[in-house]
Amino acid sequence: MNSIYSYTRDDLINYFLNINEKKFKADIVFDWLYKKRVSSIESMTNLSKKVISKLEEDMILDNINIIKKDVGTDVVKYLFELTDKEKIEAVVMYHDYGTSLCISTEVGCNMSCAFCESGRLKKRRNLSVNEMVLQILEIEKDIKKRISHIVLMGIGEPFDNYDNVIKFINIINDSKGIDIGARHITISTCGIVPKIYEFTELKTQVNLAISLHAPNNELRNRLMPINKVYPLNELMKAIKKYIEVTNRRVTFEYIMLDDINDTNECAMELCELLKGLNCYVNLIPYNETNNIGFKRSKSVKIDKFYDILKKNNISVTVRREFGGLVSAACGQLRSRV
Repeated sequence: MNSIYSYTRDDLINYFLNINEKKFKADIVFDWLYKKRVSSIESMTNLSKKVISKLEEDMILDNINIIKKDVGTDVVKYLFELTDKEKIEAVVMYHDYGTSLCISTEVGCNMSCAFCESGRLKKRRNLSVNEMVLQILEIEKDIKKRISHIVLMGIGEPFDNYDNVIKFINIINDSKGIDIGARHITISTCGIVPKIYEFTELKTQVNLAISLHAPNNELRNRLMPINKVYPLNELMKAIKKYIEVTNRRVTFEYIMLDDINDTNECAMELCELLKGLNCYVNLIPYNETNNIGFKRSKSVKIDKFYDILKKNNISVTVRREFGGLVSAACGQLRSRV
């Protein structure tokens, strides 16, 4: 049986039509699931016993288990156990503008970015739609607070699980569902070019972030194997098409690695690469781990890099640091249990 949390509202409309029921019952089910947050199908008391029985025959109302929490300053990292005993992590971050949740999209990751702890656990499988939805529902239940922003930047490459991710976004963005605004949802990709084109055609208001981390092919090949498949010229062509079609600004994430990609020359190359684009650069001080030999750029070099971008009219910020002490920061997520 399929999880009821894997159905979009359109899926449920089609389901009810196929069993000769009125399509408005899809709205009723969504209301019970995402507004009233029931824990059983039989609790949907304004549906007939016949409909409830049919739903229970065809679907399950499941959950995923929180097995560990690590609490830091303005951040909580959650370890979940899935029904097949696989583990994933998600991170809540408390900002002055709201509460954001960084979710995982895969068990493990095959992108093998050299600096990333998460990628050391090779991909076991995609997360299903309901496993992504349930990360939000279980954490909202735990913190007794509404999540206002979602970022798909946890374990896994979202565009490597494209169909499930798009369906997940459809559910959480639905006004009758979890109702998180499209502009409060961000997908981060390391650069799977065909999926960027596919995403472009959706013309959604969901934010797109690109994990860039290097301004030239030689360096990016060393840091990110995906660049050998989709080199920078192909990636930038796809990004320009995305901006042209959607008129949306793109975020470029750039992790600052000591004496590797933080030189003045790299900064000037990055300015040249991004010149004229509707974008901004998010400089991320590297979060060191015990397992990988990279070091964080020194503050003076980050400041100099920032200044070069600013002087060349590139919009740039330095990311506020979250969760380093509980291994919940960018690039540190990795299930260890």
